[in-house]
Amino acid sequence: MTTSQRSDREQREIGRMPRASRISVTAAYAAQALGYAVLVTSLPALKERQQVDDMTISLILLGVSVAAALGSVLADLVAVRWGSRAALATGLIIEAALLPVIAFETPFAVFVGALAVYGVGLGCVDAASAMQGMLVQRSYGRSLMGGFFAGYTAAAIAGALLVSGVAASAVGAGVAITVAAVVILAVALVGTRLFAQDVPVDEALPKAERSKLPRAGIWAFGVVILAVFVVDSSVSTWSTVYLQDNLQALAWVAPLGYAVYQACILVTRLATDRLLPRIGRVRLVLIATLVSIVGCLLVALLPFAAAAVVGFGLAGVAVGAVVPVTFGAAGELDPAHSDQVIARVNIFNYAGVIVGAVLVGVLAGGPSLGLGFLIPAVVLLAVLFVLRWFRTTRSARDAATPSAASTA
Repeated sequence: MTTSQRSDREQREIGRMPRASRISVTAAYAAQALGYAVLVTSLPALKERQQVDDMTISLILLGVSVAAALGSVLADLVAVRWGSRAALATGLIIEAALLPVIAFETPFAVFVGALAVYGVGLGCVDAASAMQGMLVQRSYGRSLMGGFFAGYTAAAIAGALLVSGVAASAVGAGVAITVAAVVILAVALVGTRLFAQDVPVDEALPKAERSKLPRAGIWAFGVVILAVFVVDSSVSTWSTVYLQDNLQALAWVAPLGYAVYQACILVTRLATDRLLPRIGRVRLVLIATLVSIVGCLLVALLPFAAAAVVGFGLAGVAVGAVVPVTFGAAGELDPAHSDQVIARVNIFNYAGVIVGAVLVGVLAGGPSLGLGFLIPAVVLLAVLFVLRWFRTTRSARDAATPSAASTA
C-alpha cells in the first residue's frame, strides 16, 4: 500500500469516527491523572507503612520515571503493530492491575516491583493517549488537545481531593488507590470498543517507509517537552518545601503555591483550543513561555511568599499551553508516522521530570533553594530557539481540511 493510499484509507476511517471516541479519550486522560494523583498524594502514608525514608521514596520515584520511558517505547511497539487503541488499552490495564498491589500491605520488594511495572503502564498511557488525542483532533479538523489535557488536570485535582477525603492513613490511601484502579479498568474496557480506531503503521506502510521519521522535528519538540517538564517537576516537587522551609510561610499558605500553579494550568488548558485559531501556535508558545520565565524569575529573585505564589502560578502557563500544543504539532510533523513521533517525543517528558526534581533539589539542603528556580527559567529559553517548528506545515493543514475530516 502506498503512502497516498494509506492516507486515503486513514482519512475515511477518521471521517467515520464517532463523538464517543472523543469522550472516551478524554476519559483516558482523566483516568491516567486520577491514578497518578492518588498515588503520589498517598506517598506519605505508603512511606510510613513501608517504614522507609524520603531518600528511598525519591529513588523509587526516579525508577518509576525510567520505567515510564520504557512504557513510551512499549506504546510505540504496540501502536505500530496493532494501533494506538490497543496501546492505550494495554497501558491502562497494566496500571489497573498494579495499583491494587501498591494499595495494600506487601513486602517491600513487591511494592517496589509493582511501582516499576506501574511506571511502564504510566508511560504507555502518556504516549498512547497523545496518539489517540491527535487522531480524534484530526477527525474534528480543529484543536482539541488543550481540552484533553484540561481533563487530565481536573482529574488530578479530583484525585488529590479524594485522598484528602479518605484521610492520610495507610488504609485510607489503599481505598483511594483501589478506587482509582477500578476507574482506570472501566475506562480501559470501554475503550477497547470506543477509543479511536486507526490503521497501524505495519499494515499501512511498506517496510522500507516505516523507519523514515522526521528526526530533527522529534528532537526540536522533544527539547520543548523536556524544558516544560523541568518546570513542572521543579514546582510540583519543591514549591511547598520552598514556601514552608525557606520563606517560613504559614502552614495554610505553603500549599497555595502548588494549588495556584495547578489552577493556572487548568485555566490555560481550557483556553488553549480557543486561542490557537486566533493567535497561532508560534505566538501562543512564545507568550506562554515568556510568562513562565517571568514566573520562575519572581520565585528565584523575590524571597517573599506572595511573590512566590504568584510566580508559581505564572510558571504554570507554559505547562498548561505548551504541552498540548507541542504534542499536537509533533503529531502533524508526519501524519503517516504520527504515533511513532509522539512516542519518541513523549520520552523527553521523563528526562524533564528527573532534571527538574534533581537539579533544583541539589540546592534544597541550603538557603539557595529559591535560586534553584532559575534553572527552569534558563531551560525554558531553549524553547525560543525552536519556535519555527510550531509553524503549521502543509501536511498539518491538509490533515485538518474539511474534506478530510468530519465534525461529528
